[in-house]
Amino acid sequence: MTGEFTSVPTPNSIRRLNQIMETMRELSLQTDPQAMVREYYERMRQVNPQIDRRLAMSRRELSYPDFLITRYSEWEDDIDPWKEPERLPLLSGGILAELIYGNEPRIINNLNVSPDDPAYEYLEGQHSLQAIPLLDQGLSLNMSLHMRRVPNGFSYENLPESVWLANLFGRATSTLVLAERLKEAYEEIDRELKAVARIQRSLLPIKLPQIPRMKLAASYQTARRAGGDYYDFFPLGGGLWGLLIADVSGHGTPAAVMMAVMHSIAHTFPGSTITPGAMLNYLNDRLCQHYVGNTGTFVTAFYAIFDPQTLRLTYSSAGHNPPRLRRGDSGKISSLIHAQHFPLGVMHSFRAVEAAIDLRPGDQLVLYTDGIVEAAGPDQELYSLSRLDHEISNTSLDPEQTVQTLLNSVAEFSCGTPASDDRTLVVGTIV
Repeated sequence: MTGEFTSVPTPNSIRRLNQIMETMRELSLQTDPQAMVREYYERMRQVNPQIDRRLAMSRRELSYPDFLITRYSEWEDDIDPWKEPERLPLLSGGILAELIYGNEPRIINNLNVSPDDPAYEYLEGQHSLQAIPLLDQGLSLNMSLHMRRVPNGFSYENLPESVWLANLFGRATSTLVLAERLKEAYEEIDRELKAVARIQRSLLPIKLPQIPRMKLAASYQTARRAGGDYYDFFPLGGGLWGLLIADVSGHGTPAAVMMAVMHSIAHTFPGSTITPGAMLNYLNDRLCQHYVGNTGTFVTAFYAIFDPQTLRLTYSSAGHNPPRLRRGDSGKISSLIHAQHFPLGVMHSFRAVEAAIDLRPGDQLVLYTDGIVEAAGPDQELYSLSRLDHEISNTSLDPEQTVQTLLNSVAEFSCGTPASDDRTLVVGTIV
């Protein structure tokens, strides 16, 4: 066809292309930087067998004239410079210091090194040298050296390509090193978060208490390793029981730390038989004075005192989701909304309000955090309070079954969408 021509590859070009493609395939399979460098060096020996000696050095985190020998083809022991930096020889001054701190590629075709040079043992017997800077942030922080026993062993004609290829490989190696270090860092963080999660869960009730006239069940699911939801029970004087559920703003470890603070404060209240408002006032005072300050963190909380003899529930809420009450005789669902106030940690002048309700056998109380009603589906629609009420009204009065039904409903609605907030349920049925 007009204007087109066909180039016929030579046997040598085909051989070199096959060598390079095979090298690239092998390197692309490597996940360990040390293994990749080892493979690269072996392949380069096959591609360019005229090189008699190879050496690599680094001046990272060092000052002139110091540098490290990081690789040397004559070493019998294969040192990993990233994991065994203490084994690398540290040299100072001499021709290699001038080369690596010079930041430029060099060819020395009449190499004669004095026995006094710090690197003499690495250069002895070599009469030509090619120095390739491996640039990072514009500086030759690393350098690769090729040496030959014969003089005039290197050509400036091939130097640009050598600099280009060596730096591309250097960047690929740096990327692999960074990926490995990130993986190690993430694994360390994950171990720490697992430890935080174990500590946090140890602050929750190991087992639910045996409260007369109230059968209990609970579930605690965090959106991340650790979370900021909290529930607890307090045996009080006169046979009374305190029920607390709380939700720290935010997610993850910071919320978990504040949850631990809440636990500590709640368990150091100076008294036994208290009113719900007194407990929330105490929590707010301590949070504002010592912990929250101007961080923007706040805590929603609902605290109730249950009297098993009279079945009376006295409660107070600090901005928390109003618990749902299902009446056993009618099945009607209502909210405990008559004692709402600001969340904890917002204002020093917080003074809780209280309300009370008389429960009857068959009534069911559902305490929850907003991770339940704000669970999102695939289209970002929220689970909603109406769905929660529908499931409560159609489940049995057994609290364990109610908890499982609600969790299954939320999971089905979410269709696998990752939880964006912690999900806690506490269900109590009056018997």
